[in-house]
Amino acid sequence: MAGATAGTTTSPPGATEQDRSKLTARGVCVRYRNARTASSFLAVDGLDLTIEDGEFVVVIGPSGCGKSTFLNAVAGLQPIARGTLEVDGKAITGPGPDRAVVFQHASLLPWRSVLGNVVFGLEMQQKRVRPEAKEKARELLGMVGLSGFEDAYPSELSGGMQQRVNLARALAVDPQLILLDEPFGALDAQTREVMQSELTRIWATSGKTALFITHDIKEAVFLADRVVVLSSRPGHVREIVEIDLPRPRELSLKRTQAFLDYEDHLWNSIEQDVRASMQEVGHA
Repeated sequence: MAGATAGTTTSPPGATEQDRSKLTARGVCVRYRNARTASSFLAVDGLDLTIEDGEFVVVIGPSGCGKSTFLNAVAGLQPIARGTLEVDGKAITGPGPDRAVVFQHASLLPWRSVLGNVVFGLEMQQKRVRPEAKEKARELLGMVGLSGFEDAYPSELSGGMQQRVNLARALAVDPQLILLDEPFGALDAQTREVMQSELTRIWATSGKTALFITHDIKEAVFLADRVVVLSSRPGHVREIVEIDLPRPRELSLKRTQAFLDYEDHLWNSIEQDVRASMQEVGHA
């Protein structure tokens, strides 16, 4: 396939892996535990991945392959059973201010204004709201296209606007790594398209490193510098595809042959596992 290659990006001369990597996973194994049934199973097995500083990496794979479980481990919300998982060379032992998570549902505090929601994380860090925190929150709301909505409440916003607030809230704590777990999964198709475009702009402006989980192959190709394809459960890296498409990216890019070639390649990479996972559900 023209333009798509498996592997890692090229490092600058003289750089070591530690110099350029923001997140490093080596032989990571994670068990998923069901609190209701007290059962567990191996969700991720022997996962190896390096994400470089400032990179946008998207993870795809069949349902149940451990995508969200791995993201939760990176967030420090899920312990790993074996292997090493590091941010900036330091082992992840729990949640930390160097990482922020954006989930599928915005989960904004309904009794707080938009500005109040964005400064919430800073309040937790600083124990009080300093004047500069509110100024920073206003700047972030401008970045996500919500200037003028500072005094609005979540119930007055559309789903897409709520997720913009959610992004601003995550960026407010100035994380080194932003983790996004299907953040547009609950949005309608048109809003989702617009939010994909907006996210590429916000990411480029913020300069953050991003790890994004999705089921949507088109979304993965549009957003990513690299797409990581996980196998069926227990998940491990089946393939890494570099997306050699120009930035900034417009939605019209999705209609180009180069984009469609990447989409076809990724679908062919996961189709067999997707069909197998559907059969497992059917027989459960």
